[in-house]
Amino acid sequence: MAQSQNASVELAIPATFFVGLGTYGKMMLGDKALEFYNDRNPEDYIQIPWDQIDYVSASVIFKRHISRFAVFTKENGHFAFSTRDNRATLRVVRDHIGNEKVVRSADFLGVVRAGIVGIWHRITRRQ
Repeated sequence: MAQSQNASVELAIPATFFVGLGTYGKMMLGDKALEFYNDRNPEDYIQIPWDQIDYVSASVIFKRHISRFAVFTKENGHFAFSTRDNRATLRVVRDHIGNEKVVRSADFLGVVRAGIVGIWHRITRRQ
């Protein structure tokens, strides 16, 4: 059985972890870590201490709805999640890691624009 890192839990909410197909479970945000436990297999879990989180990027649609968010760690890459109430989840995360580390991810047009600018810079450097 997995041992929780948290002494107290501030928010426990149903969540989806996006790796391949979605993995359903519970996300627990506590005083020491962000934790995700799989519903089907309790030994399949993710525990990320607050001090290991580099930043959190939220995907915002129509300037209002948060569809999912990604937690970028300092050493182990990133993890994409969606909870039943992403807004409440990100408020708790913001209280622990700071407001400056919760950012909005680039939208579709921003990604396309950055790609075109990157291609343009590569073309102009060759000449």
